[in-house]
Amino acid sequence: MAVERSGTGPPIVLLHGFTQTGRCWGPLARDLGTEHEVVRVDLPGHGASAGVYAGIEASVGLIADGCGPSTYLGYSMGGRFALRLALDRPDVVERLILVAASPGLGDRNERAARRTADDQLADHLEQVGVEVFVHEWLDLPLFAGIHQAMRYEVERCTNTRAGLASSLRLAGTGAMEPLWDRLGEVTVPVLLITGGDDLKFTRINEAMAQRMPCADHVVVPDAGHTVHLERPAATAAVLHDWLGRTGVQAADR
Repeated sequence: MAVERSGTGPPIVLLHGFTQTGRCWGPLARDLGTEHEVVRVDLPGHGASAGVYAGIEASVGLIADGCGPSTYLGYSMGGRFALRLALDRPDVVERLILVAASPGLGDRNERAARRTADDQLADHLEQVGVEVFVHEWLDLPLFAGIHQAMRYEVERCTNTRAGLASSLRLAGTGAMEPLWDRLGEVTVPVLLITGGDDLKFTRINEAMAQRMPCADHVVVPDAGHTVHLERPAATAAVLHDWLGRTGVQAADR
């Protein structure tokens, strides 16, 4: 699994969303790099890890072994990975930041329907190709708030049909074991971030925060699902404040 490191200071690992790569974090990665070692991962099926086919359980093992003890920040799909990592490998997760993420689908029928939909979406991706699929993906209402410069279309199109299809089939929301009943096991400091216009995920994260013993939930106004790309300065301010309040200095590690 491909990992890229830059900057100095306490490490923070960035886990991206579906169709993205570790280079799709926008100004946020540069901002975090002023005080941290930023570890950008290409998750299985994406970027330089396109040939790595793995479900969530196997993926978090690769992440833990490749990145080690750190603060972990995951967006959307990457947030699902980060949450599972905190449960499976608490020895490496010092703090957890989830951006527009969820613990999965608790209803068995809803989960089965989503798995079927993910499989069909993978079939469609393989038929139309990555470039067409990426344009279709970014045209979804969920991503309507992203400015053109933050869409990272060229970078997303470096992904492969086989890689993205494997991610949908092996690590999509439908394939994910729901983690709602295990949220209370996450005892490290947790920051949940959602956009004020992303009503669905804001409701999900409100419910998550009630089940997690050390969780803060911050809603960034005037932002949708891709809150860190739509309002990077506001998101960075939230992160720096929380990291400063919950962290340990490099000398204390």
